[in-house]
Amino acid sequence: MTDTTAPAKDAPPSGWRELWRKEDWWAIWIGLTVVAIGCLLFWSGGSLRWLAVVPPQWSNFSQVIDDLAANWPRYGALYLFWLVAFSLALAALGQSIRAFAPAFTLLFLAAYAISVIGKWEEAVHFNLEPPLVALLLGLVIANTVGLPRWLDAGFKGEFYVKTGIVLLGATVPLSLIAKAGPIAILQASLVSLTTFGVIYLVAVRLGLDRRFAATLGVGGAVCGVSGAIAVAGAVGGKKEDTAVTITIVVLWAIVMIFVLPLVARALGLPTGIAGAWIGTSEFADAAGIAAAQAYGGYAGRVDGIAGTPEQAVQAFTLMKVVGRDPWIGIWAVGLAIVATMRWDARPGGSAPDVGEIWRRFPKFVIGFFLASAVITTVTTQFSLEDYNRIVIPNLIGPIRNLFTWTFIFCFFSIGLTTRFRDLAAAGPKPFGAFTAGVAVNVVLGFILSVYVFGFYWEALGQ
Repeated sequence: MTDTTAPAKDAPPSGWRELWRKEDWWAIWIGLTVVAIGCLLFWSGGSLRWLAVVPPQWSNFSQVIDDLAANWPRYGALYLFWLVAFSLALAALGQSIRAFAPAFTLLFLAAYAISVIGKWEEAVHFNLEPPLVALLLGLVIANTVGLPRWLDAGFKGEFYVKTGIVLLGATVPLSLIAKAGPIAILQASLVSLTTFGVIYLVAVRLGLDRRFAATLGVGGAVCGVSGAIAVAGAVGGKKEDTAVTITIVVLWAIVMIFVLPLVARALGLPTGIAGAWIGTSEFADAAGIAAAQAYGGYAGRVDGIAGTPEQAVQAFTLMKVVGRDPWIGIWAVGLAIVATMRWDARPGGSAPDVGEIWRRFPKFVIGFFLASAVITTVTTQFSLEDYNRIVIPNLIGPIRNLFTWTFIFCFFSIGLTTRFRDLAAAGPKPFGAFTAGVAVNVVLGFILSVYVFGFYWEALGQ
């Protein structure tokens, strides 16, 4: 006779068991370990740069060969680091390492090749950052030749991006947010709230489920991939809704890489103002920084473009990375509460399970804020000038390189597991709702960056 009182085999872990039996917590442990090691090395005069290796920009393939010949031990160490870190986590989660290891090995090799492609001078010229190349290549492979099913064991897209989000927190110290000033924070907040509101209301009006509408809204309001994954988990959204949102976000991000710099150039915007506008209107960090760098390159080369290249990148960073990205946690907390208390209200008016808020809340967002707090503590004594001169190259830069690797793993995994027929099944409504948000986002960002706060962005860094 079956013991019906025994816990279900697939019941989610609860209590303290969550700390080593849930993917979100392992993303935190991996991310915070990297941050802690980075800080210890920084304090002692060292750096994570040796491990956080990335291919150099190149024009002749012989440069790639030379780099690989000189740095193959570093790439090998990086591969082993990620393999061991993710394998330990997956073993604790009860998944097969024997299946994961060979699949991840091929994923890492592909990620290296994608990094090389993204560093080709022609790819740099067209702003094709490695994560975007990863997604596009993955989509092409998945929807043409396909791959053997056994490789699916290495496509842990959500796990990779959760780890990357924790590392992302280390690049946004609270002290930097404070130094951004009230204007940058105010503009970022206005854009985030307005964009979410427009996309959500249009999506609901078009008949989409509120959870899908919320995922789309945050995908446009914050950092597309990261925000979509975080909020979909918080509201109990479907995985296919997350995939649709991510694909729409990336499509618009690619469009904006080319459109925003070209329009800003035609209008003769100063680099600081253009960087702020790009920061309010782009939907992905990798795409946005590429667009800001491209526009910054016009300074001193194109008549009528005032400012410096640094102003474009700094303004983008303040608006997108410092101003909008931290809203990931705010939206995740707020929408977890709304989904539990209102959307999941029980029949007959019985009180909802408040504990469900915690169960749904994406725990890796906690890691984002913890990493930010740790870096804040370490760097609080540095001036903005010393932060850029000392902290970024020796502490923040290497961590940024590491989270870029996780984003390549993630985007390639997403591309390889996304089928266009599934996106087509979603119909035009999600794209229409998101596009409405794009229109408002771009116009509002332009008004705020040029007319309302233009005096601030034009003088940035002077």
